[in-house]
Amino acid sequence: MLLNQNSAIYIIASVLVAVTGISSATNKMSGTKTYPKTLEGFGYGFDEEGKLRQIDPETGKLTDKGFDFNIYTNATENQEHYEALGEHITEWVYERLEQKVGLKRLVLPEGAPPEEASFVFSTQERLERPKKLLVLIHGSGVVRAGQWARSLIINHSLDTGTQIPYIERARSLGYEVLLTNTNDNYRTSGGTRKAIKGSRNPTEHAVSAFEQYVIASNPESVAIVAHSYGGVVTVELAQRFPEFFKDKVFAVGFTDSVHSASLVPKGLIEIGRNWAASSEPLDKPLTVTKNDLPRFSAGHTKHEMTSYSCMDALFKFFEQRYEQFQEGAASADSEPDSKKSKNEL
Repeated sequence: MLLNQNSAIYIIASVLVAVTGISSATNKMSGTKTYPKTLEGFGYGFDEEGKLRQIDPETGKLTDKGFDFNIYTNATENQEHYEALGEHITEWVYERLEQKVGLKRLVLPEGAPPEEASFVFSTQERLERPKKLLVLIHGSGVVRAGQWARSLIINHSLDTGTQIPYIERARSLGYEVLLTNTNDNYRTSGGTRKAIKGSRNPTEHAVSAFEQYVIASNPESVAIVAHSYGGVVTVELAQRFPEFFKDKVFAVGFTDSVHSASLVPKGLIEIGRNWAASSEPLDKPLTVTKNDLPRFSAGHTKHEMTSYSCMDALFKFFEQRYEQFQEGAASADSEPDSKKSKNEL
């Protein structure tokens, strides 16, 4: 695995924020501090360009001022305020996915009570043999379905920090889309925090989503985009479902993935690329570790920006791979019966 310094620092920070968030949530439940119940209550809103802006308390209108982290003199209070705002950002993104983007929220595991379940988002209420299905898998930490990086949503824009541009691009190319929610692993009820059955960790969540919604939909073809730790999850999926990947998955786009090269199945190397944080121009080939995925520049040096910055190159690769996949399928269909094995007849 080739893991640059920016990637390592960002992942460590994400984990620390997630752990700190749990502690902060506990503190809030104990009554040490309360926060507004809406994004507007925090004094923020998104402008037409998708940038988080402060609301003028006198006029109620958005200003050109961005997020202000240092609103208290105490660093801990500032961090807790940031995390509390982040929780509302997550809910805001969920709402936008459903109301503006038109996605459907699907319970995971299927049939479980919502208060005891996780969920994913899909372009269809029920996926039934989609011609092209795109699965999006985010990284570790506090991000949830629909997000690549919460920090980018808060400090940069919805386009760079959310998965919405990917959803829109995929739809324009004829894909149905499924958004995983791999960090949604717990529910709190009666003051007790319990792990969600079938979603106790990122890999278990992804496996459940694949079994219940991806594989069960009997898709003609599947592509996957996996950011950061999502690459680790994807490698494990490829190990868990080798025949499905061989028959159905035509391309996997990793964005600054942190997987281990020694665990990557050979078949994944043939259909995957990893766009890594780099100062090199977009899509320039980079040094590759033995037995690892081909690496290309994401066209940006920041780990959290790689999914957005490489999007054009990634979808170009997907379209090339899809053409090859179709040609292979057509060739197999036209193969004379005499050349097929007994198992194929």
